[in-house]
This record gives sequence, structure tokens and C-alpha cells, in this order.
Amino acid sequence: FLSLPLQAKMSRPVQARRLEGIDKNIWVEFVKLAATYSKVNLGQGFPDFPAPDFLQEALKRALGGGSHMLHQYTRAFGHPPLVTALAQLFEKLLGRELDPMTNVMVTVGAYQALFCCFQAFVDEGDEVIIIEPFFDCYESMVKMAGGTPMFVPLRPKAPKDGRLMSSADWQLDPDELASKFSERTKAIVLNSPNNPLGKVFSRGELELIAELCVKHDVLCLSDEVYEWLVYDGREHTRIASLPGMWDRTVTIGSAGKTFSATGWKVGWTVGPDRLLQHLRTVHQNSVYHCATVAQEAVAQAFQRELMLYGKPESYFVQLPRTLQQKRDLLIQSLVAVGMKPVVPEGTYFLVADISEFKSDVPEVPNLDEPYDYRFTKWMMKNKGLAAIPLSAFYSEAHKNNYTNFIRFCFAKEEATLKAANDILQKWKKEKTS
Repeated sequence: FLSLPLQAKMSRPVQARRLEGIDKNIWVEFVKLAATYSKVNLGQGFPDFPAPDFLQEALKRALGGGSHMLHQYTRAFGHPPLVTALAQLFEKLLGRELDPMTNVMVTVGAYQALFCCFQAFVDEGDEVIIIEPFFDCYESMVKMAGGTPMFVPLRPKAPKDGRLMSSADWQLDPDELASKFSERTKAIVLNSPNNPLGKVFSRGELELIAELCVKHDVLCLSDEVYEWLVYDGREHTRIASLPGMWDRTVTIGSAGKTFSATGWKVGWTVGPDRLLQHLRTVHQNSVYHCATVAQEAVAQAFQRELMLYGKPESYFVQLPRTLQQKRDLLIQSLVAVGMKPVVPEGTYFLVADISEFKSDVPEVPNLDEPYDYRFTKWMMKNKGLAAIPLSAFYSEAHKNNYTNFIRFCFAKEEATLKAANDILQKWKKEKTS
């Protein structure tokens, strides 16, 4: 026998080409920093308050008094009670009849729903339009599928009356958007309400996107995980409900955001069978199956909400009211210390302008890092308050244009927001002394 050295190493590359350039992830770095330095974490987008009692009770019933078969596999593309409840709800929301077995697919959170979409539809050379700022996985997932991201930014217009800027003041330039569509365009990613900005796209803005999708025969991947979290009396319009859009839209949702249980990782896609059949192919060849017990509990929660639909007792009515109050508390705290919040129309998040703080943050020689990254790290280490730099939600080409903002999450207990306010008040005294 030939003997080979026991320590012999492979000489050829082991990394697949599709992973090149997407290995870095802001959440890995900033979650570690927050855990190390921050006393109050307003960085990551998850509630630190309990999920609703009715959801917790549903899980207890599924675990304890339910069928023993809830501990086994269920239907691969979605637990029948859950897809049935989702079909009934989205029939109301979209104004069309849905088949729960072909028009709905359950996924491991909205994250897997997005992955299925990009893997199912995007080929080498396809272009995918991404509206900036964007949740960071869109770009990586497009590249993993072999596609080319094409970025178009929302451009802020400062209000003239001295009021705080709103996320509605960040708008698409119609001509700039139209210029991104070409014969190579396969899809556009829409995120409304938008993370990180909190923008809720108006019906007029959605009609502009829909017109371009129909004109160029382009798919729309509509990430609507914050669909129930809209404030100040606004309404969320679903682009799949607009003329010509049902047949070309996959709508993505999340029980984590809908029921304040992000760790459950139950998501879904809704759309025509001609599109979802390809998502099912990716799904069956990746995770194949989602946790049965969690799906059963979420199904029961949706059955409750269907009975209470539009009534004051509905969680879909109560949660945005509660979060709007939390949003306003954080806005007051940030304004008091000298930051300029952009008032969000929806989501868990608001961004704040930190231009006035440049004298607080020492320059670091030979450090090629945007101001918002330096500021956020400095704030965590010196003030104990965690946030996320806004430029992390932009492409390399546009990143340097948006380095004066950071993102906060206000979906937190009142005690957490009070602790953040205490930090900011102490900071304010230090600045004025």
C-alpha cells in the first residue's frame, strides 16, 4: 500500500464559487459587539416582550392535548390547517379565491421563502432589481443564485416646514427606476413596509412598479413580513392585488413578525401555482419540511384572527397600536439628545440622522470604515446602547452616500426603552456640561 502523510491537505479550492464575496455578514459582527458591550440592545429586530397568550396556549395544546401525530411529519409544503387558514385570510386581503394546496407554501421563516424564490427563478446572467435600503440577504441570495443585483435607491427629500422627516419622504425617482428594467431583468424585490426605513409604499408608488413589471414581463418578489405593522392610520397595499400582478407576484409573510415570535421561524409564500410549483421544487430539495407543532400553533392563531378580523380585540389591530406608542417614545428620546429620527410609517424600526455627533466620535487613523459604522461601535462601547449602521443596507456603489444614519429597533419592552432613554438623557447632560 502507498502511504500518504496523515496531515496531507487538499490543494484544490473547497469553496464553491457561489460563496465568493458573500462570506461577511453584519449580524455576526454586531451581535457579538452588542453582547459584549451594550446594556441596551436596540440593534437586532426582535421583540423582547412575550408572544401573545393565545399563541402560547395554542403551542401548549399542540404539545400536550393535541394529536400525537403532531410530533411527526406533516404535509411537506405546509400543514393542512395552516395553509387552509392562510388561504382564507389572503382571500380577504387579495380579493380572490385561493387553493390552499397550490397557492400557499409554508417555509422555515420568510428567510427560506426568499431563498426558495431566488433559487427557483434566477439564472446565471439574470438581473434582479433591489430597492435601497434593503434587507442585506437580498443581495447575497441573488448572487448565490448566479444573478446580478441592480440597485435603485429611495432618495430622501427634506421637509420644508421644519418637521421631522418621515419615511414617506424617501421616494423612488420614476425615471431612474424605469432605467433599471431591461430584457435581462427577471425580477424586482419589493419590501413594504420596508426594513430598515419603515417606509410603507403608497398605492401610487406600487402602481408605478406594477406598470413596469407588466410592461417588461418581470416577476415581483414582495417581502411583506411587516404587513400588519403600519401606523398613523395608514393602510398596507398588497401589490399582488393590483391589476396584472397576481400572475407575476410571490407574496412572502412571517408568523414571527405577525405574532411577535421570531424564533418560531414559520413563514409562507402566497401566489399562483405556476410560480409556487417551482418554489416547491426548491423546498423539497432543501429543508423539505417545517416543524409540525409550530405550524399547528400558528394555524390556531390565524383561526382566532379570522374570527376577530377587523375587530378591536384582533391582535392585528392591537399590536400596531402598541408599537406606535413605543415608536413615539423612542422618537422623543432621540430628539432630546440631538438626533433627528426619520418617523417610520411601519415595521419595528426607525433610522436617525447622527450628523451632529461627528465631534463626539474620535477619528481612527488608517481605518477605512464608514462614519455610521464607527459611530455605532463607539456608541456601544462608550454608551452601552446598540444600533445598526444604515449603510449596511446599501450596495457598495451607494454605501458612502448614506453614512449619517443608524437604525434602531423599538419593538421592545417599556423597561428596555426607558433604559435606552436613561442612557440618552445622561449622554445629553454630558454634551451640555
